[in-house]
Amino acid sequence: MALAWAVISCLASGYLIVAFGWSREPKLPDEKLLRASLSIGLGIGVFSVIYFLVNEYRLSHVLAIDLVVLVLLVAAFFTLRRPGSTPAAFEILASESIALPPWLHRVLSGSFLFALIVALYSAILRSIAHPDGEGWDAFAIWNLHARYLFRGGEHWRDGFSPLIPWSHPDYPLLLPSAVAHFWSLLGRETTAVPGVIGLAFTFSTIGLLFSSLAILRGRNSAMLGGLALASTPFFVEQGSAQYADVPLSFFFLAVIVLLHLNDAYLAENLRVPGLVGLAGMAAGFAIWTKNEGMLFLCACVITQMTGRSRQSTRRVATLLAAVAPFLFLVVWFKHSVAFPNEIFFNRPAMLPKILDPSRYWVIVKWFGKDFLRFGEWWPVPGTVLLVLFYSLIVDKHRPQRGPTLRASVWTLGLTLAGYFAIYVITTYDLYWHLRFSLNRLFLQLWPCVIFLFFLAIPFESGKKVPNQA
Repeated sequence: MALAWAVISCLASGYLIVAFGWSREPKLPDEKLLRASLSIGLGIGVFSVIYFLVNEYRLSHVLAIDLVVLVLLVAAFFTLRRPGSTPAAFEILASESIALPPWLHRVLSGSFLFALIVALYSAILRSIAHPDGEGWDAFAIWNLHARYLFRGGEHWRDGFSPLIPWSHPDYPLLLPSAVAHFWSLLGRETTAVPGVIGLAFTFSTIGLLFSSLAILRGRNSAMLGGLALASTPFFVEQGSAQYADVPLSFFFLAVIVLLHLNDAYLAENLRVPGLVGLAGMAAGFAIWTKNEGMLFLCACVITQMTGRSRQSTRRVATLLAAVAPFLFLVVWFKHSVAFPNEIFFNRPAMLPKILDPSRYWVIVKWFGKDFLRFGEWWPVPGTVLLVLFYSLIVDKHRPQRGPTLRASVWTLGLTLAGYFAIYVITTYDLYWHLRFSLNRLFLQLWPCVIFLFFLAIPFESGKKVPNQA
């Protein structure tokens, strides 16, 4: 009973938030899948924030707090929700950007389904084989923080002491707090919870990528994109490893997707004003997931501010308004609870590193090397395959480029530049730091790269063709 309530409460919270922001009723299956994928990630995020606040203010009866939050969300949904646009007009967006003969469409469908089944089977097996997570970060950072939140009572802050710097006490708490919330409802710790949350984020990311591409570019592009992500071995491996990189990639992708959907609606004279707010909320959950989320948020705001129109100004204002509560939460946590990040703690040592050209060359070489071997593909990495595919397409057709696509590409580029800068000033051994983290930083951006890649692919013909069922 407790498990059923935990799952229902989490998913219902996410669904109500998505439905409140996305006011129109879903009619197409792809749109329903997109909303369901968003609901899972946002619901887990809401669960995380609730438990952290309950712990901080020493409130009892987590179950009652969940019920109050759910009732408030239902009340807000029915009192403040505005009707959306006419459902039929939405079908204008559902078109194929890549036309395939029927036999090749069937082959692609079978390949995508096969890759999805293999990915699910592999992820479940890995979760069973490594119930405490696969790798140091899983049990020494994320699950350790979850145990301090769950077991610590009024002493839960002890888990973020400078006496255990190897546990990265400044890391945000979306994942640990969500795990601890489910444990509190179950009344006990179980390794199944972090494993299931990892699987939920993994396949919600695939669902989000597939459904958004199906809406904006058609089923063929969606299956190609989903196939690229589901068949990336490193993505499936990390999704079941109980690290925070795949959840972070989900929120990054959610921000990019929602902004593109908002522009697609506006291009068809459809207004769904809550999409930008949902994007801001996803960005807020990103900064509550990992420190890299702050880099992404800054990059996103900077690129959105480059537009000079009134619409761009409104979009930035809405994004900032939606992300402001999460920004306050993270700043408060880092200032009042966590020990300062070790990379920024020793400021006098930064300048010599910034002025050392050899560090830049080492980082450039590692970036190039990891680009060529990213994802643990065999024999050809997915990054190289995408570059080759794109070069073949662009030779014949003009690529599709719009302001939102350019802004999204710049957002990823600036985020990557931020990662580069962190390596320049890192207090760790540079080679060690690059070896054990760079591939995961690439993974955080990988779903967004696939999404933008298939958005940038030009149409096969000068007009849209009907979507293939």
